[in-house]
Amino acid sequence: MAIKQLTEEQVRTWTLAQKDRWWFENVWRGDMPQLTLRSGATGMILGGLLSLTNLYVGAKTGWTLGVGITSVILAFALFKVMARVGLADEFTVLENNAMQSIATAAGYMTAPMISSLAAYMLVTDTVIPMSTTLMWVIAIASLGVLFAFPLKRRFINDEQHPFPEGRAAGIVMDALHTSNAADGLFKARILVVSGAIAAFLELLKSSELLERVKLGLLAIPAYLDEWFYLLSARWFNWTPNILGVDLRQLTVRPDTDFVMMAAGGLMGIRTGVSLLIGAVINYCILAPWMIAHGDIQGTMVDGRMTYGFRAITMWSLWGGVAMMTTASLFAFFSRPQILVSAFRGMFRRRQAEPDDDILRDIELPMKVFVIGIPVLGGLVVYLAHRFFGVEVWLGIIAIPLIFVFTLIGVNSTALTSITPTGALGKLTQLTYGVLAPGNITTNLMTAGITAEVAGNASNLLMDIKPGYMLGAKPRQQAIGHVLGILAGALVSVPVFYAMFLHDGVAGLNNPEYPMPAATIWKGVAEMLTKGLSELPVTARWAAVIGALLGILFEALKLVTRGRFWLSAVGLGLAAVIPFNTCFAMFLGSFLFWLAGRVWKDQADPKNRLFVQNQEPICGGVIAGGALMGILLTLVTIRLSAGAGH
Repeated sequence: MAIKQLTEEQVRTWTLAQKDRWWFENVWRGDMPQLTLRSGATGMILGGLLSLTNLYVGAKTGWTLGVGITSVILAFALFKVMARVGLADEFTVLENNAMQSIATAAGYMTAPMISSLAAYMLVTDTVIPMSTTLMWVIAIASLGVLFAFPLKRRFINDEQHPFPEGRAAGIVMDALHTSNAADGLFKARILVVSGAIAAFLELLKSSELLERVKLGLLAIPAYLDEWFYLLSARWFNWTPNILGVDLRQLTVRPDTDFVMMAAGGLMGIRTGVSLLIGAVINYCILAPWMIAHGDIQGTMVDGRMTYGFRAITMWSLWGGVAMMTTASLFAFFSRPQILVSAFRGMFRRRQAEPDDDILRDIELPMKVFVIGIPVLGGLVVYLAHRFFGVEVWLGIIAIPLIFVFTLIGVNSTALTSITPTGALGKLTQLTYGVLAPGNITTNLMTAGITAEVAGNASNLLMDIKPGYMLGAKPRQQAIGHVLGILAGALVSVPVFYAMFLHDGVAGLNNPEYPMPAATIWKGVAEMLTKGLSELPVTARWAAVIGALLGILFEALKLVTRGRFWLSAVGLGLAAVIPFNTCFAMFLGSFLFWLAGRVWKDQADPKNRLFVQNQEPICGGVIAGGALMGILLTLVTIRLSAGAGH
């Protein structure tokens, strides 16, 4: 069924009161069940599990991925099958929407753990108590909910912004629950089968566990180059190297990380190519050169100098961070229409008087925000002072900054589905670099407040969009967001500690999970508080050149209207992600790009499977592989602890 929407002329000429009345009479579904016990429970269970996939992907790439469509397809299929065997009634479309609100909120609330909080622990060399992290991430994410909903009536009801990713979720839900149920079940089968295959392959990669059960012969190697090194050593007495440095120590090797391949499939070919080019420049040219120059220091192991990812990143992150920072900021200020529209109408007079507001009993009451933001904002300021030593006046300044940055972030998300959390964080870090010079922990945690609350609010507005399209009750979506935050926190925080902090802060320095977002936040904070003078001269030049290239690439993208292929963010990110991970993401993006080029006919079964269902395949692989990867990591840690005793 086609989703009803206003014409461009109606959006431009109608008042807010007219738009609200039209929505109430044509779209609102009245008392159709939505936030029911089963939709709440399903959303919390799926959200808790899918929050772990974001924890896994975020620890490897620094990015968090939307889990809305994945949860929508899974929930639809689950209740469709249960209805067929007589165990339950089918999910209503609004129950599915409420469920995805919960799951999406659970997925996005993991961001502080792989960015500002991890950076704080790295800087202070101290593990924050788990209870502190729980309170902090719940408070930050909940404050994002309170900042999101007051902007809903302007950006969604009045200006009718597209929020592309949210709109896609609405279209998928409408299709699943109307005429295309068979197609929905097909997508669900693809997602589940992809997840099962990825989980099985991930299990086969666990050679240690397979050896314990005498199935070592079935193990899939983590890297695909060991045979090459064996042959080269046996036949030629030679080890592949660049300027005398073993390629393995430069992380230049192909691996079998299927989750990262799937993540690359979602990112697209342009980002994949940018990651690969950045990785080749960083690990095949700059790193060997700097090792020879002496600016990248190794460690002596068994009489032999070794390097590896961490040693290389201590030098390379400066150029990469500078490139990403200037590119993000230039992208902001090169689109003045977003900045202007962010503040246009901020003080606009209401077009519908309270007595004439037809949605008064449907929208979340304004008093919730008038009371909630000062109260919860005050709690966040207190927690920042109590747990992280942020002076109260500096914490108070962060609260109005959240509002400013949320307006900017929402405008970007509304038009492009890109939430510029990284750039917002850099802006805050620059601000507090002036307000609190030399205070690295204040720089990190105030930026954590403003950027992550603003980013969470922007992402949640994208999640509210499909509810508006389908006629849902915003009040129930708001409650759903809070339920999702609780579910995500209760599941992902203990797993975060078990995976990464079981051996202290050292667990955050694991090359398998490089924590690039935390590395970037830490690097910017150190640069702003300590200055560049303590860095090697070559690292300073890398920062300067990276900053200029970030501006140049974004300018070229602007001039060519998006036709310039290279992404400055992708190039810079390659400086803080191992080569093998960059290559895996590139390979995934390339394979799906190639499938689209080879199988162009939409009637071709291969096109239907690999091109039209790219997202369910990638979502399934990420979910299945990441969850199995987390489980295996926890089991391995447990077995190692048992062996130690």
